[in-house]
Amino acid sequence: MAGDVTVQADALTALIHEIVRLGGSDDEECRIVSEHLVGANLAGHDSHGVGIVNTYVKNLKKGLLVPNTAAECVNDGGAFLQFDGHKGYGQRTAKEVTEAAIARTHETGVCVATLKNSHHIGRVGTYAEMIADAGFVSIHFTNVTDHAAMVAPFRGAEARFGTNPVTMAMPTGNPDEPIILDMATSVVAMGKIRVARDAGKTVPDAWLIDSDGKPSSDPNVMFNQPQGALRAFAEHKGYALCLMAELMSGALSGGGTLQPGNRRLDGIINTMTMVLIDPARLGDADWIKAEVDAMSDYVTGVRPANPDEPVLVPGDPERAARKARLANGIFLPELTWTWLLEAGEELGLNTEKAHEIAGLS
Repeated sequence: MAGDVTVQADALTALIHEIVRLGGSDDEECRIVSEHLVGANLAGHDSHGVGIVNTYVKNLKKGLLVPNTAAECVNDGGAFLQFDGHKGYGQRTAKEVTEAAIARTHETGVCVATLKNSHHIGRVGTYAEMIADAGFVSIHFTNVTDHAAMVAPFRGAEARFGTNPVTMAMPTGNPDEPIILDMATSVVAMGKIRVARDAGKTVPDAWLIDSDGKPSSDPNVMFNQPQGALRAFAEHKGYALCLMAELMSGALSGGGTLQPGNRRLDGIINTMTMVLIDPARLGDADWIKAEVDAMSDYVTGVRPANPDEPVLVPGDPERAARKARLANGIFLPELTWTWLLEAGEELGLNTEKAHEIAGLS
């Protein structure tokens, strides 16, 4: 084991850039993937950060991830755009789809864009932030295909879904502080279970059920056979939203759902449906932003139940995490760091060189 480490964001980005390069990606793709993954860690979403790189390397070896693959537009219908990711890096393909959707929204005022057959697109909030930066509102539905189910439906003892995130963006009067909702429809993202397992920690038993359908605090139930399952949040409400995300994303994109008639090769293939709206087409843009700000101030100005825990709006935790981690570095548990080193070694990057790139030599 290599031990726990804390790595500065720029050094960690350089390390991931090198691992992705050794996997066959060109420089621009390396930049996109490494900045996105480290950006997820900076935002406090370690579940979608660099800890997943070892899985990416395995998928490269199996041909389930294809480097240097751009998103292909397979249907251009004005305000409707559909793309095929051809198993390319999702950080690249989803970025390209988002950029195309933003450009089209400037023209049409609204755009519905879909992406299918893309390798793991990572933290969806990244794309929502891009859209908010352009001044647009968005809602995103995402599912995973080609992968074992992880989330049980309400009253179920077996998994039938991925974590199926729902993501929304709303610009505010401060361009640096949009409201960004980015949440799994499970109680917790699967990556957080991996992070807990890697750190040797237990989790609240409200998060998981074991293979018998009983509550469990052991993250290993998701990695052992027979496998347990994550729970949907808010019981029947979260389950219903999870189902709708599955259908809105998998069915409308043409990429498919997790129903057993679709082939699974144990990769991480995502589909996504996003809707972008230019608020200026619906009213005075300045008034809308002022109204958003006024409501946000009203909510966050409430007397907190715990004086040490003020009320926040979605996006605030990520901004706070980003500020702290840029200053103090990104902590990686021992197992996460070990697997990251092993991923590099699998592609020809020795441990000594990895430590040097990460600023730990």
